[in-house]
Amino acid sequence: MSQQAKQWGAIIVMIALFAMIAFVTNLCTPMATIIKSQGEISNVLAQIGNYGNFVAYLVMGIPAGMLIAKFGYKKTALIGLAIGALGILIQWVSGLMDAQANLGLVFAVYLIGAFIAGLCMCILNCVVNPMLNILGGGGNSGNQLIQIGGVFNSTAAVACYILMGALIGDATKAKIADATPALMIALAIFVVAFIVICFTKITEPKQAPVQVSLIKGALSHRHFALGALAIFLYMGIEVGVPNYVQQYLIADGIPAATVGLLVAVYWFMMLVGRFVGAAIGSKVSSKTMIVTVSFATLVLVLFGMFAPTDVQVNFPGVDWGKLELIWQEIPLGIFSFLLVGLCTSVMWGAIFNLAVEGLGKYTAIASGIFMTMVFGCAIMMFIQGLVADAAGYINSFWVVVCCAAYILFYGLIGSKPSRKMTMEEEEESIAMLDAM
Repeated sequence: MSQQAKQWGAIIVMIALFAMIAFVTNLCTPMATIIKSQGEISNVLAQIGNYGNFVAYLVMGIPAGMLIAKFGYKKTALIGLAIGALGILIQWVSGLMDAQANLGLVFAVYLIGAFIAGLCMCILNCVVNPMLNILGGGGNSGNQLIQIGGVFNSTAAVACYILMGALIGDATKAKIADATPALMIALAIFVVAFIVICFTKITEPKQAPVQVSLIKGALSHRHFALGALAIFLYMGIEVGVPNYVQQYLIADGIPAATVGLLVAVYWFMMLVGRFVGAAIGSKVSSKTMIVTVSFATLVLVLFGMFAPTDVQVNFPGVDWGKLELIWQEIPLGIFSFLLVGLCTSVMWGAIFNLAVEGLGKYTAIASGIFMTMVFGCAIMMFIQGLVADAAGYINSFWVVVCCAAYILFYGLIGSKPSRKMTMEEEEESIAMLDAM
């Protein structure tokens, strides 16, 4: 506890960064609404922010682990923050440019900014969890800080949709410059975090070297390789559902500000799900958890796709400006889609736990591979966008159905460890731990 008291500034900053990871990442979805309003823009092209942000994970996943091994958590966090500030500034510059004169150049600059910001998000994701554990002194105190960080992470996602909905206003007239206040908030926190971390002394554990040669060994475990694919597809569910619900509701004529309040409920559902998952995590196995939530996702999405569109239900949102509850009529199927947030809340953790079971010395490199697989969001957004353009928003959710079906397969069958570590691998794993 005394360690926490001495480093309270860094603890607060790490929790703030945990929140900003969600805030900056989730900017891409409402920004897609702005992009789409710039002209005759397809659903595929509208997702350029998500492409840039999540392809960055493919590039940075393994290198982020190498940076930590070479420079430690503190310096790596500072590197990430500097990169993130640059990415935010480039996105801001894209909003200052004349879209009517050269729309292609505006999109290119925005895409570069989103990609650079994505590099930062990948680095910070690799830093924040273990750093909070270190600052908390490990054990229960460290885990408690991580759980608090997760709560703020979900809260920031909710805030992002609410803020961006208010900033966009009339979606038909929205410009990238409308997002300036949100970008400046992110930039300010990055700068403050950089300064505080610079002047905070952090005791770090020794780092074992990240060896790329271990990748082959990790992937030789079938349950891990299938788990990596499950994470790849999971990203299509987590981001795809709220993304295309937002596009659908705006196309249906509901004001963007109101849609932002409604879609924020999806992320609030994730927040609730994380509270529940933490409460029952010690009693319910990861396999039971992933099978249950993936099956529930299939039921909710299929029901949402086939529910009659003329049946409307009142759905709640919170007007934070007036601090009052609002109600908006939406199709019954959309209501079902938004409930998926309860399911996605525990998918990442459950898949990760199942996939790294028995990996021993490959666990560290496995974490880097998992972070790399986050780029699956860009691929799945592209595929769902193609389907949405060709067959409509509702039919695009067949992509989500396929993702959920695979995750259900993984929970039932694919997650079973295919082999145990050999004696030689166990001895090498022990030697690596002793070397630390």
